[in-house]
Amino acid sequence: MKHRPFPNRHGKRYGIERRDFLRYLAAASAIPHIPTFGAAETALNKSPKFSSNPFTLGVASGDPEPDGVVIWTRLAPAPLEANSGMPTEAVETRWEVAEDEAFSKVVKSGTAPAMPQLGHSVHVEVDGLKPHHWYYYRFHAGEESSPVGRSRTTPPKDDLTKQLRFAFTSCQHYESGFFDAFRHMQEEDLDLVVQLGDYIYEGAAGANRPRKHIGKECESLDEYRLRYAQYRSDEHLQNAHRLFPWLVTWDDHEFDNNYADLVSEEEGISPEVFLARRADAYQAYYEFMPLRRRSFPQGPHMRLYRSCSFGRLANFHVLDTRQYRSDQPNGDHQKPMNENALNPKATMLGAKQENWLTSGLLQSPSTWNILAQQIMIAPLNRGEGDDARYSMDQWPGCEASRRRLLRFFHERNIPNPVVLTGDIHINWVNDLQLDFQDPKSPLVGTEFVGSSITSGGDGGKVIPEYDRAWKQNDFVKWHNTNRGYVTCEVTPLSWTSHFRTTPFVTKPGSPIETKASFLVEAGIPGAQKIAG
Repeated sequence: MKHRPFPNRHGKRYGIERRDFLRYLAAASAIPHIPTFGAAETALNKSPKFSSNPFTLGVASGDPEPDGVVIWTRLAPAPLEANSGMPTEAVETRWEVAEDEAFSKVVKSGTAPAMPQLGHSVHVEVDGLKPHHWYYYRFHAGEESSPVGRSRTTPPKDDLTKQLRFAFTSCQHYESGFFDAFRHMQEEDLDLVVQLGDYIYEGAAGANRPRKHIGKECESLDEYRLRYAQYRSDEHLQNAHRLFPWLVTWDDHEFDNNYADLVSEEEGISPEVFLARRADAYQAYYEFMPLRRRSFPQGPHMRLYRSCSFGRLANFHVLDTRQYRSDQPNGDHQKPMNENALNPKATMLGAKQENWLTSGLLQSPSTWNILAQQIMIAPLNRGEGDDARYSMDQWPGCEASRRRLLRFFHERNIPNPVVLTGDIHINWVNDLQLDFQDPKSPLVGTEFVGSSITSGGDGGKVIPEYDRAWKQNDFVKWHNTNRGYVTCEVTPLSWTSHFRTTPFVTKPGSPIETKASFLVEAGIPGAQKIAG
């Protein structure tokens, strides 16, 4: 049962009033935006000396647009030590963007401060680039240089490009295994990687695991920073960032398992402690992800929902199903869809995000409208016989929100909605029905659920609960328990999803397999398995 901090279910209030505390914490925790740093230019170290190369965490890019992209790095000569081996001073970094890997055709360059307030991370929003074009980039600090990264811009907004190829992933628990899936991903011809959450896991080090977390459960900014540095030190993950631009969003483990807005999973957590920890978690997430300033955290608040269009071919609507959602009903877990789950006031996205999404869908000129989000939207009955049970952490826990969204798809004739989902560590292919209780209800969209990269350890086993769910939910086309990722090929006429899987993760060196492929034809919701 989850704890409600404002007030809790025993009627007690902790500390100051919620409104005053939020105002105070946001003001106290917000860090100045990067552009305001110019006033302290005299404090900038332009000729730093490092004990070793400071680019141990590599480079990354993300949030591409037709004229530019974010490029990222973080100075960390000793990434797993306190302060990552960096002094508490701002350091000048130099950056270059070129049309060729040898940097003989540099098209953009400049400097950016690596500030201790942001863990010496650097986010540069490069603009003025050609649309639909590959570029190379790198950073320099002192006499040291970063690895060379590769990124690309998106097509012009009015361009109906012939093809988009991207992969989506989620749930990469470091302790559960090795990231060979990312090694194989590097060999694919991708325009983009979409990460749907659980980039890190916040828990303490476990026993008898293939790899081991450093430290206890993350609660402070330094602890979250260390956890991200440990994950990003993995060469396969680091290289996948280096080779492709990423679109990212979080789920729960970037902060605290199964949290919902202002509600902790744990009992007795005061709002002061909860929100201070959330501010630290959100800041660490921003520091390590290639995000634009529009996503800069304001204390315990951070706007991640945003769109990314690939011309008139595809439009990604990136969602946040954690920060604004109602508390999970019925004590969470698998429960009947009773009046608590059917509460018309419950929300998955919050009013502001839901209005943003519906407005964006109505205005989207794209053939394919993609919801990049965390938790399964199809109402998967996981009970037995007449005892129907649904995950209260997934969209059925906010059933009014779920039905409202699917009804919107149907009534407003939204072109080709495709939902991308992570979280559950298992592949699913679901036809989205307007009314799941009516077998003749029209199909309004398609959902592809990715498995985990490693979470849950070696997969491939039959799980009775999910095998039963596959057989008793008619909208389910396929499921699979292996680990891996999904590669999608999108054209104006069709969408093909290839489910790439790794037979094992608990030791390094796993090969890659294509377990199944599914086709969606433009204008015809629902997926069909491709023979082979």
